[in-house]
Amino acid sequence: MPRPHRRLASTCIGTVTAGLLATGAALAAPEEQSAGSDIAMGAYLDYGPPGVARIPFLSHWLGGKEIRVGHTYLPGDQWSGIEGNVSFLEDWAEWRLARDDRMFVLNVPMQERNEARIPDYQVAQLIRAGAAGQYDRHFKKLAERLVALEVPDTVIVLGWEMNGTTYTHRCGPDPANWKAYWKRIVSTMRSVPGQDFKFDFTPNRGTDAIGWTKCYPGDDVVDIVGMDSYDQGPGRNFDEQISQPYGLQQHVDFAKAHGKETSYPEWGLFRNGDNPEYMRRMLKWIEQQKPLYHTITDYCPHGVWQCKQNPASTKVFREALTPQRPDPVIPTPVVPTPQIPTPVVPTPVVPTPQIPTPVVPTPVVPTPQIPTPVVPTPVVPTPQIPTPEVPTPVEPSPAVPSPVVPSPAVPVPSPVVPSPEVPVEPSPAVPSPVEPSPLVPAPEVSPVVPASPSPSPVVPKPEPSQPTTPPVNSKQWCVPINFGEWLSKLVGKQSVCVKIDWGQDTGFWPF
Repeated sequence: MPRPHRRLASTCIGTVTAGLLATGAALAAPEEQSAGSDIAMGAYLDYGPPGVARIPFLSHWLGGKEIRVGHTYLPGDQWSGIEGNVSFLEDWAEWRLARDDRMFVLNVPMQERNEARIPDYQVAQLIRAGAAGQYDRHFKKLAERLVALEVPDTVIVLGWEMNGTTYTHRCGPDPANWKAYWKRIVSTMRSVPGQDFKFDFTPNRGTDAIGWTKCYPGDDVVDIVGMDSYDQGPGRNFDEQISQPYGLQQHVDFAKAHGKETSYPEWGLFRNGDNPEYMRRMLKWIEQQKPLYHTITDYCPHGVWQCKQNPASTKVFREALTPQRPDPVIPTPVVPTPQIPTPVVPTPVVPTPQIPTPVVPTPVVPTPQIPTPVVPTPVVPTPQIPTPEVPTPVEPSPAVPSPVVPSPAVPVPSPVVPSPEVPVEPSPAVPSPVEPSPLVPAPEVSPVVPASPSPSPVVPKPEPSQPTTPPVNSKQWCVPINFGEWLSKLVGKQSVCVKIDWGQDTGFWPF
């Protein structure tokens, strides 16, 4: 694209404007980069000091995005300008040296009167002169000037858009000598001590006057393969701009085939007015291809920041390049919980009343003295059994019969034996024998066999023998003994028998 003509009035106005802008509020250096921040981005804002002064404001407008590329042009009207004999190079050099990651891109014309619309035959003559070495001294001075300004790593966009019809340094009139001329310029500038230039071969997109590959001077003298691509034909839409011959895709493929990095030194709106679709697609293409750098041409009708006639494209450009910072994290205010001291209420010490434990005397409950019933042991008198006296036989004397005197019948009373009182737990009582009445003489008393004593409870109870009822008029008298109901059951019925011999021979038999 044609560069704006250098005019003194515009330079003065631009300088004053830049000074006024520079006195504005200071802008903070950007801290974050958007996605694809490794791609150096810039914009052509002006060739002189105003272009330098506007860079921080563009950065601020883009939300702090760092503008890493400063782009300007040397005037091509005279050889003195091409030699770098212009004051604004000092301003750009100062900007470049402020940070190591910045890049200074300088478009350098290959011929004076570069925009004078010189016909092809004259262009061919100038090309041949350059290939013969007639202009080497001009480019040597430029190299020395840049090294002196301490910008020896400047990117030189030499003879840009050489495949078109606009500039005097175009390639079409004599491609072969044009390539030879390019090589002489590169060799001359590289011969200057201290240089580290990079040379960018940048045709215009599309065929234009000649296919740009026919002008490629060789890998040994080219460091970057660039392309200027505005929103204009050939190509009715962005897809055609990609696929057309010598279009965007061929540019990328060619650079890759030659092992070179790509660039887009100039791009922007032109023939189709405000075109946000082009702006969106071009920015996306740049992000995908990862060129070494790109710079939008920002003046009307191409621009989006200084030119206000493309608002829709401006919005797309700004949103795409503004760093996507995460929303600020607003810390949740920590409201301290008031530390209300808990009042220490002393626990009242209530004295425990000393209630004496009443000494309840243990009642002495007298153990009831249950008298052991004293069961009187019945005294069983030993029966006094009279020993019978056996009469000594007396030799009979002659018996003198004596009259028999009957003795009165004396009744013999039956002895009454009292029944002993048996206590609750009586011991077995032994019956007392009945003493014979002393009233009755017992001349011949048969011994009375006492009743058997009651057996011990351990000994089996003997069956009591039934007393034999003495016959009538017997000599044996039996008296039953009553031991009480309980004892009688134990020992059975007992009786005491006495035999009295009242035989006829005794003289007592009454019958």
